[in-house]
Amino acid sequence: MSKFNKARLIDLFDELGTQLNDPNEQLLAVINDERHYNAWFTPESVLQAVTSIGKMLNRRQLSTWLDKYSIEENKQAKRVGLILAGNIPLVGFHDVLCVLASGNHALIKASSQDTRLIKYVLEMLTAIDDSFAYQFSFIDRLEKFDAVIATGSNNTSRYFDYYFGKVPNIIRKNRNSLALLTGRETGGQLNALGHDIFDYFGLGCRNVSKLMVPEGYNFNFFFESIEPYQPIINHHKYNNNYDYNKSIYLVNSDKHFDNGFLLLKEDERLASPLAVLYYGYYKDIPSAQASLEAESDKIQCIVSAAHLDAKTQIVDFGMSQQPALWDYADGVDTMEFLTKL
Repeated sequence: MSKFNKARLIDLFDELGTQLNDPNEQLLAVINDERHYNAWFTPESVLQAVTSIGKMLNRRQLSTWLDKYSIEENKQAKRVGLILAGNIPLVGFHDVLCVLASGNHALIKASSQDTRLIKYVLEMLTAIDDSFAYQFSFIDRLEKFDAVIATGSNNTSRYFDYYFGKVPNIIRKNRNSLALLTGRETGGQLNALGHDIFDYFGLGCRNVSKLMVPEGYNFNFFFESIEPYQPIINHHKYNNNYDYNKSIYLVNSDKHFDNGFLLLKEDERLASPLAVLYYGYYKDIPSAQASLEAESDKIQCIVSAAHLDAKTQIVDFGMSQQPALWDYADGVDTMEFLTKL
């Protein structure tokens, strides 16, 4: 059972946010160590993930978020299995936060790609109030659970459906994000779009993997605006992906654009390979909206300054990797699901 009321939860999570937003020497050492376990988890990427969560856990956002839900203070906690992804640092933290905030117990099966960070952050939380220690467990095998939240690929989702279909569940599949450009963007907006494309090396579901551009769009200004991101090519794994995809396009004589660190290729698909950005043309905004609607179940968010009427979350340039507490993955309200168990 959870002893926390809403006001107390806000105090505790706000304190965690303060500590994450201004990492001490011990946390900085953990952040810097991650590259030895996962080459994609560079100190810069991990620090960005940690401080992004820190900024999210502020009193104002926490109050706005939690006030929407009815949380029973002395409810009988349900055991909620969490199968976390590991594509970017701390990507599963929000699910853990929701289980804790809803007064339930988290059975955490962390990704092999991201085990140390999530454990350390939860240790920080239990140091603030040790009652949290009774609200989560790290496990190798998921059993004796009342509900499940599982994040994986389109392939693993079939197994999740099979194994967890008889209990309340949220099962997430592959999603990607895209940007819809009008051709009227400023250099500053396109530069900010570089964050949506390159943050975390493009490995997140909120990273832009495709551009939708008006017919006749000239990419020169886009390439000029993202030039400051050129140093990404110095990361050996990113560089390997860039070289591999470039060689494939050259061998196959596939038409593409190349600025030395990013490949642009026209393609109907949404999910592009690493170091590649797909693009497609649209005739007008209504036709663009129609195509977005048709693929809404594959889209996490849309980056655009255009006035769009879409079910999918629309975010400003540079903000795709800065979600608020209520920006739920796949548009499914995790807290509502958990508070009604």
